[in-house]
Amino acid sequence: MGVKVGFIEYFFTSYFIALGVILGGCILGGLGAFFIGNAPLLTMYRLAGNLKIWAIVAAIGGSFDVFYSFEQGIFQANTRGIIKQIFVICSATGGAQTGALIIYWLTQENPDI
Repeated sequence: MGVKVGFIEYFFTSYFIALGVILGGCILGGLGAFFIGNAPLLTMYRLAGNLKIWAIVAAIGGSFDVFYSFEQGIFQANTRGIIKQIFVICSATGGAQTGALIIYWLTQENPDI
């Protein structure tokens, strides 16, 4: 059995997991691009946009728990669970966007946000 995690802890954890996935993935991807002779900053910039959805999925722990919570909310009238999941998804989205903005800032690119 897993340990039950409180909502506030899950909320903040999902933000920082998404942030870490973007920052870590872009920095390591840029390092890999440097080693093979490609432009590392351009690679980091492109990865920041491409990794957003994967950072959100990683932060919420996969998509099946979210769908299960939505199912409970719809069929068992548990609106509290739906609202919690919406907040967690927004938190993960904010973390991914923050990470992408940091990478855009570091690479000095001007994205169309």
